[in-house]
Amino acid sequence: MSDPLLTVEDLDVRYGDAQALWGVGLRVGAGETVCVVGPNGAGKSTLVNAIAGIHPASRGRVVVNGVETTGLAGHRVGRHGVAVVPEGRRIMPRMTVTDNLLLGAYRKAARREHRTTLATVHEMFPRLAERSRQLAGNLSGGEQQMLAIGRALMARPALLLLDEPSLGLAPVRVDEVYDAVERIAATGVSVVVVEQDVERALAIADRAYLLGEGRVVADGPAAELRDSAEVRRSVLGL
Repeated sequence: MSDPLLTVEDLDVRYGDAQALWGVGLRVGAGETVCVVGPNGAGKSTLVNAIAGIHPASRGRVVVNGVETTGLAGHRVGRHGVAVVPEGRRIMPRMTVTDNLLLGAYRKAARREHRTTLATVHEMFPRLAERSRQLAGNLSGGEQQMLAIGRALMARPALLLLDEPSLGLAPVRVDEVYDAVERIAATGVSVVVVEQDVERALAIADRAYLLGEGRVVADGPAAELRDSAEVRRSVLGL
């Protein structure tokens, strides 16, 4: 694996008295795509939120590009090149498509390059250019997911975290989202995908981690995990 852009070590996360993650470790190399799969309640979204600074860790370390970000608030984690596409998209429905995208360019470096980045996002998602003046709440579910991804790209991230990007989308829209993820990865951005569509996530990933009850059950090359007994039993129900 290439030098790690993201390192997660011995991570515990709690919600009050309930522990959601137990000693989780994860590494993502520069330009690498890693997926995190597991059954519902395994702790996948909790892991994304802890990396992004949305929910604090109770123990362990998160290191991004050599800088420890453990304990930093989300906006401060973002300054180190991390952008997240949250589950449920969380766009601003009463703002236009363009204004939603510009919200993503909050880093100083991103603001300087926002016109160039906006053109890149429009090229990747032509429907966002066509609907630039529409209210985001009037977009279809697939278009809103494109908007959420585009907003994250406006930050010019080194690491993109995607939490359940296919959730609630029609199959043709899932294809479009994953085509975009592959194009993003081809530009050198490191990508972490947390996904319910296990087969699709494993198909585009370099490596994968299987979570079960808040712990890493297995990890390795995505092609090997796709055929592993652990994945077939715990996620695919086979």
